Amino acid sequence: MAKIIVFGVLDTAELAHYYLTHDSEHEVAAFTVNRQYMQEEQFKGLPVVAFEDVENLFPPGEYAFFAPMTGRNMNRNRENIYNEAKAKGYPFISYISSRATIFDNAIGENCFILEDNTIQPFTTVGNNVVMWSGNHIGHHGQIKDHVFFTSHVVLSGHCVVEPYSFFGVNSTIRDYTCIAQGTLVGMASAITKETEEWSIYVGNPAKKVPGKKSFEAY
Repeated sequence: MAKIIVFGVLDTAELAHYYLTHDSEHEVAAFTVNRQYMQEEQFKGLPVVAFEDVENLFPPGEYAFFAPMTGRNMNRNRENIYNEAKAKGYPFISYISSRATIFDNAIGENCFILEDNTIQPFTTVGNNVVMWSGNHIGHHGQIKDHVFFTSHVVLSGHCVVEPYSFFGVNSTIRDYTCIAQGTLVGMASAITKETEEWSIYVGNPAKKVPGKKSFEAY
C-alpha cells in the first residue's frame, strides 16, 4: 500500500479518490493544485495543498503521486504536471480497475484505466495514458505516452498510437493503422488509414478537417 497525493479537486480527481479508496490497495492522503487555483483547504475530507509546496509537506520518499487529469490541450496539460511531479522526485502509481481485462500486458505509470476496458494480449501501454470505461484495445498494438481514450473506442489489432492522441466516444480505428502524434479523432468517427500529425478527423469514413490543428480545438 502507498499513500497517494492526487492532483486536482474537480470531477476526475473525485473519481480517482473513489476508485483508489474502493478498488485499490492505496490510500489517498491529500490533494494538490496550483496555488492560483486554490479555493479550499479540504476536499473529500482531506487537505488540499499548493502544488508548488507539495514536496515539502508530503515528501516524495513517503508518498506517491497520481495525476488523473483530462485530455485538455491534447494531453499536454497532464504531461506538464506529470513531468513536474517527477522532477520533484515523486514515484507514480497507475490505477487499473479490477473490472478491466488486461492479461499480462505492460502498462506504464500514471495510467488511469477504468472498468470494462479490454486490452488484448501482446499490447503495450505507455505512461500517462487514460482509458475511460468500456474500450476495446486490440492485440499486438502499441499505445505510446500521453494518450486519452474516452469510452467505447475500438482500436483494432496491430495499431500504433503516437503520443498526445485523443479518441472521442464510439470512434473506431481499423487494424494495422498508425495514429500520428497529436491526432484528435472525433466522436463516432471511423479511421481507415494513417493520420497526419496534430490533425482532426471526423466522419465515417473519417476525413481530415482542413486548416485546423488539434491543439486549437481541444
